[in-house]
Amino acid sequence: MNKDETMSETMKDAPADALTVEPSESAKAQSYHYHVMRRALDKIDAAGERIPLESLATELNMSPAHFQRLFSAWVGVSPKRYQQYLTLEHAKALLAERHTVLETAVAAGLSGTGRLHDLFLRWDAMSPGEYARRGKGLTIRHGWFASPFGEVLAMGTDKGLCGLAFAEECGRVAAWQDMAGRWPAARFEHDPDSIAPWVEAAFEGRGEAALHMIGAPFQIKVWEALLRVPSGHVTTYSDIAHAIGSPRAVRAVGTAVGRNPVSFLIPCHRAMRKSGGLGGYHWGLPVKRAMLAWESARAEA
Repeated sequence: MNKDETMSETMKDAPADALTVEPSESAKAQSYHYHVMRRALDKIDAAGERIPLESLATELNMSPAHFQRLFSAWVGVSPKRYQQYLTLEHAKALLAERHTVLETAVAAGLSGTGRLHDLFLRWDAMSPGEYARRGKGLTIRHGWFASPFGEVLAMGTDKGLCGLAFAEECGRVAAWQDMAGRWPAARFEHDPDSIAPWVEAAFEGRGEAALHMIGAPFQIKVWEALLRVPSGHVTTYSDIAHAIGSPRAVRAVGTAVGRNPVSFLIPCHRAMRKSGGLGGYHWGLPVKRAMLAWESARAEA
C-alpha cells in the first residue's frame, strides 16, 4: 500500500469527530491570538525593521491598546519588546548567545524524569519491536486543544502523549492525516478528557506531562538529545549528531528532528543550522519562530 492509500484508509477509519469537533471558546481565543501574532510577524518581516506600536496596530486594524493587551496576554511582554524576538536576526543571536553544546549534557546523563522549564516531564520510549508493529495493539486517544501557537491535535496512549500537531499553518485535515498515518495499525478514540491534564501541563508549564515516545531507535536517541536543550536556548543539527555518537549523521539527524511526533514538548524547534538559519519545521516555519520568540521572551521577562 502506498502512502496516499495509507492516508485514505486512515481517514476512512477515523472517528467522525476527529475533524469536526468545534473548538471551545478558549481554543478560539488562543487561535485568534496566534493569528494576530502570525500577521504581525509578516508585517515586521516586510518592513525589515522595528515598527512603532501605533503603526503596527493600525496595519492590523486594531487600536494600540487592544493590540498591546493581546500581545501581553499571549507572551507576557509588550509588543515593543516582543518584536525583537520575532526578527530573523534573533535566531542568529540565539545561536551566538544561547547555543547549548549537548555533549556536556550527555556526559552528565539523563534520568527518566527530566525538567523542562517549570514542567516535570516523564517519558517512556517504545521498544523497537513495538515500533515495528506500526501501532498494532495500541489505543491512541485524541482531541483538539488550545495552545499558545494555535489549535493543536493531541494524541496519547495509556503511558503519555505520543503526538502534538499544530494545525494553524497546515489545517486540521493535514494534521490528522500526518499523525494518524504514523501508526496505521493503532485504534483511535476521540477522548480529549483522558489526555487533557498532560496537554494543560505542557502549555501552562505546571504539573507533570507524560510522554510516550514512539519511534525507531535512532529517532528516539535524537529526541532524547533534544530534551536536554533548555527552554530559551538552541542547538544545531551537528551538535545533536555528535551528542548521540554519530557525528557524520547530520542529514539523518535532521530527518529524525523533522519526524518528531511530539512537537514543542520534544523541542525540535530549538534545532538550528550552524549558520544561524532556522532550518525547516514540520508544522510551518512561522510556528517555529513563534515558539522561539515565546520562549525567549518568557526567559527574559
